[in-house]
Amino acid sequence: MSLNAAAEHLKTLQAGQKADSERSRRAQQEEIVYHQWATFRVDDELYGIDVMQVKEVLRFSEITPVPGADSAILGIINLRGNVVTVIDTRRMFGLPLVPYDDDTRVIVVEFNEQEVIGLVVDSVDEVINLPHNDVDRAPNVSGDDSTKRFVQGVCYYNNILIILLDLTKMLLSITPLSEEELKAQRGY
Repeated sequence: MSLNAAAEHLKTLQAGQKADSERSRRAQQEEIVYHQWATFRVDDELYGIDVMQVKEVLRFSEITPVPGADSAILGIINLRGNVVTVIDTRRMFGLPLVPYDDDTRVIVVEFNEQEVIGLVVDSVDEVINLPHNDVDRAPNVSGDDSTKRFVQGVCYYNNILIILLDLTKMLLSITPLSEEELKAQRGY
């Protein structure tokens, strides 16, 4: 092999290694999947819900009570002609009740295609991007009535623990099933 041929062969090998290195670097970058979470506080704990389910955030206002509703349901509000069921997260999580203040907010979320729900929280924090790989499974806690059944994971963000909630499980726990869902659950 001539000196020129060897030099060309070496350049080809180096170009191939460089391309492989670039492909590997891109593949590693692509593997990191980020997910956006809307964060809020209840009883000095930071919680997060999927930002794609959040429609808007409202200041706390007058809520019309609904007789016979689940204890976590505060009542309903009229939001631009739509009736929105409002849930108190403190009651749902079994926390002590506190007076509503200027920081109290109602997070309006999309529950399913037909229904929106308002969640009363102590305050709203921010929308954050979390790498999916950084989310850990929720630790086991005993008791069926714990908040654990709503938790899909936990994550540290700026050295603060964020409890990531599964909004669907949370809302299904207090929403009555339709007749079709009851039949499906019973196996009819």
